[in-house]
Amino acid sequence: MNLLRRLIQADNSSAPLIARLMLGIVIFPHGAQKMLGWFGGYGFAGTMHWFTDTMHIPAPLAFLAVLAEFAGSLGLIVGLLSRVAAFGIATNLVVAILTVHLPNGFFMNWFGTQKGEGFEYHLLGLGLALIVIIHGAGKASLDRVIQNKLEG
Repeated sequence: MNLLRRLIQADNSSAPLIARLMLGIVIFPHGAQKMLGWFGGYGFAGTMHWFTDTMHIPAPLAFLAVLAEFAGSLGLIVGLLSRVAAFGIATNLVVAILTVHLPNGFFMNWFGTQKGEGFEYHLLGLGLALIVIIHGAGKASLDRVIQNKLEG
């Protein structure tokens, strides 16, 4: 129970609320692509096949990556286990930088002149995730509701 309290502890601040909502909203379509096939994605089976066969990621880690983006984004939006969700998404962003985007440089491929996308977007996501990891969910979160029930 002590671990749960530490994970959900959050103050009533607006900054973590804004960080978690923005990160959750931006990551949700990526997770929905991977899990559901929405927004032009390949869905769960297609994503797992690509991660395991093309990128040679072990299936359990590939599954965690999909889960982190899909369930993690939803968790951030509602503020449930926000630190865990932010950590999962941050891990995905770091792995994406190191395995795919680092060779393409810093900048996004705004004009289609690069071989691929850079990693500037990922750094912004990491910054938002770190705010949530450090400060918790902030106000208007299920974490705060649970915290208040445990304390009250």
